[in-house]
Amino acid sequence: MPIKQVLNKGRIPVKVWTDEIEERAQQQLNNIATLPFVHHHVAAMPDVHCGIGATIGSVIACHKAIIPAAVGVDIGCGMIACRLSLSANDLDEKRLKTIFDQISRDVPVGRNQHKQERALTDRALPFEPQLMAMTEKHPKLLKAFGKFSNWICQMGTLGGGNHFIELCLDEENRVWIMLHSGSRGIGNALGDYFIELARKDMERWFIHLPDRDLAYFPEGSDHFNDYTDAVDWAQRYAFANRQAMLDLIIAALQRHLPPFEITTEAVNCHHNYVAHEHHFDANVWVTRKGAIRAREGDLGIIPGSMGAKSYIVRGKGNSESFHSCAHGAGRKISRTAAEKQFTTADLAQQTEGIICRKDKGVIDEIPAAYKDIDTVMANQEDLVEVLHTLKQVVCIKG
Repeated sequence: MPIKQVLNKGRIPVKVWTDEIEERAQQQLNNIATLPFVHHHVAAMPDVHCGIGATIGSVIACHKAIIPAAVGVDIGCGMIACRLSLSANDLDEKRLKTIFDQISRDVPVGRNQHKQERALTDRALPFEPQLMAMTEKHPKLLKAFGKFSNWICQMGTLGGGNHFIELCLDEENRVWIMLHSGSRGIGNALGDYFIELARKDMERWFIHLPDRDLAYFPEGSDHFNDYTDAVDWAQRYAFANRQAMLDLIIAALQRHLPPFEITTEAVNCHHNYVAHEHHFDANVWVTRKGAIRAREGDLGIIPGSMGAKSYIVRGKGNSESFHSCAHGAGRKISRTAAEKQFTTADLAQQTEGIICRKDKGVIDEIPAAYKDIDTVMANQEDLVEVLHTLKQVVCIKG
């Protein structure tokens, strides 16, 4: 499907790949389109919805500037998935319940982390020198990290919110591992710190914005390189964190399933990040907040909710989207609204056949709180090609 609508209330247009976009999200997109350094147009993916400052599901190309809120606070958040040589025949209900329990023990979720004696120190320590250099230059980061100063113990952990670990079956009943996570508490602390630093810079320079959360760092300013260094660090940490969890999950499965092999190289992709790219005759800083890169041939992962299908895709390299696509279904209603509107009975009904939590603590992640993933996929047929369709049989939430 082509672009569904174009918003023209800013300095440049906003090209939108959906008809469903709430008024507040439209305002956020129009605000971004007024900024003098935003290049050519703003792209809004089919799962676009309201965020802090910048919408989730937005792709923004900036000339010699970066808006930290257009990256978000879960820097480097993304997906990893790989296919195994196992099939549905290897997954009876008893085994699946055992696997659910084993992974839940081996991979800390929510606010939990590895105990010090089980920390993945060898994977975390290579990140320490650059982190220490950042804190020497920005001593306040030590306070910002606070309880997250034990970042070594969070390597190989899931986190909470919409992060998850799933065991899935594809269209040929082959088994996949798929998970969603980011840079954990330390990435969040870095994001918050630099967003606030950008706000203070705007005040110091008397720059007035349509939304204070759109504060930015121009190239050449005091904090621009510090921010790009911090984002680079958090993106690499998030990438390594997903790989570490994947390895823990594979080890957990090996304890309870027949011998198997990994039959595809893992697809590991960010959907909250910044990259320096070339678009529409200019070298620009592209922020994807709730969007993945989909250059021609790029492999990506687009998950639905915990009761819906997910997709392994190949990018088509659509220039109008800045070579991007949606990162998932996207929320339809807020977490608070979901908790008020739905019950545990609703959750059980919508996740029937899936081994997962069905208690009050995850009602905010109920499938009905999300947009229909089939509609999202139909709205981006010009952005990606579907390679595999996955359906979860086990889902572990943070």
